[in-house]
Amino acid sequence: MVSQERAERTRGRLLEAAAREFSLQGYSGTSLQRVSRSAGVTMGALTFHFPTKPALAEAVHAQGSEITREAVARTGAEPAEERDYPLLQRVIRIAHAVAALLCEEPTVRAAGRLTRERVPGPADWTDSWLPDVRGLLDQASREKELRTGVDPEIVALLLRYLVLGVLDSPQPTEDCASHLSQLNAVWAVLLTGLIGTAVDPAQAEDAAS
Repeated sequence: MVSQERAERTRGRLLEAAAREFSLQGYSGTSLQRVSRSAGVTMGALTFHFPTKPALAEAVHAQGSEITREAVARTGAEPAEERDYPLLQRVIRIAHAVAALLCEEPTVRAAGRLTRERVPGPADWTDSWLPDVRGLLDQASREKELRTGVDPEIVALLLRYLVLGVLDSPQPTEDCASHLSQLNAVWAVLLTGLIGTAVDPAQAEDAAS
């Protein structure tokens, strides 16, 4: 039991160290040696848990995707106290929550970066949140929340690029509030096109909170 707990702690430290490295250096810039030093474990211990770099990347990606799915489940659900909560506001809340995770959570940022770099092995990280967005947008279209002629799939694709754009900053955690404020401003412009009515950035910020 003690040895199993020790092994789990070691694995956790390795995943945490690898997430930091992948999030900052990308896949090609990350070395197993640097991960082992950062985690404070030997190379033998690292390769015991993760025999190869792709195996380590896949484990980090899976963890980041799971964190994202849990956040989407919390933020994307219809508030129990508000019936008929606007579907587009739920989409905004999901996009905002996912963007915040990319800013604040190295494991999620690593998963997003591994997806954008098209590292062989891990699935697409956007699969952890984009299907929920697509479902809400399809429903919004059927219920006439979207302006006539707006294609929900194109909106979902735009959101994918918009959220992944957070990865363009080398150190997003240092200016996360600015990133999210910019996202709200973009949302205001986007919503104006989606619903055909001008939207103030403050309204987009309220919808995201």
